[in-house]
Amino acid sequence: MGFTLIEIMLVLGIIGMIVAIAVPNVLKQRTRAQTNACIENLNKIEAVKQIWGVELGKMNGAVPTDDDLFGPGRYMVTKPECPAGGVYDLGVIGQNPTCTIAGHTL
Repeated sequence: MGFTLIEIMLVLGIIGMIVAIAVPNVLKQRTRAQTNACIENLNKIEAVKQIWGVELGKMNGAVPTDDDLFGPGRYMVTKPECPAGGVYDLGVIGQNPTCTIAGHTL
């Protein structure tokens, strides 16, 4: 007993439709997960920036550098990286840090 060409093509067509529906949803969820992870990183950066400012008595407008916040013995061991490949700008005290990827904002 074997399968006819029509049966095989029907099964491949059904599999193709399932893939056509699933792939965009998977990509959408991946993008959403990257956005959420980036926002969480921005929250962490803002938290350590605020701690740095309070501990050193910095006022609004003070500009922290990467060396002030990140490294051994600092507030975070390593600077977080955007999972989508964006670059973080720490900003000044009183402003939220930003990411170069659109939609990745606090």
